[in-house]
Amino acid sequence: MEKHTYNVNVRWTKDRKGLLCSPELHNKETNASNCLEVATPPEFPGGMPNIWSPEHLFTAAVSSCLMTTFLAIAEFSKLEYLSFKCDSRGILEKVDGKFVISEVLLFPEVVIADEAKRERTERILEKSEKACLISNSITSKITMETKITVQN
Repeated sequence: MEKHTYNVNVRWTKDRKGLLCSPELHNKETNASNCLEVATPPEFPGGMPNIWSPEHLFTAAVSSCLMTTFLAIAEFSKLEYLSFKCDSRGILEKVDGKFVISEVLLFPEVVIADEAKRERTERILEKSEKACLISNSITSKITMETKITVQN
């Protein structure tokens, strides 16, 4: 596979806040952008509540990568499922004098219609975590607690 490039631009707006955009995500038909307001989280001096922070985006990158990888592997494997969702938690701490996201906890939940597909679903979730390019690109520990529910 050839290399891919993903462009992201950030621009300071005021205080500890900025606007994060990608020229690739701009909708030319509606002239709408998909920019996100980003800020220092409230746990830090000058931080702001209720705005996406780099820490939230980092955690979101891991959980959304798990989801998209699961969707691709499930489709390729012809796994039928009714729903997928994943809560996640990024743990920030100071290690060797530096702030790091030391661990990302993932809580994927998949609803299936057939009990006989439970083990296969579990294997596909595990394979998805191992194949996730974001998880493979970071040094944070990734912990996954899966929940598979059968709904008839």
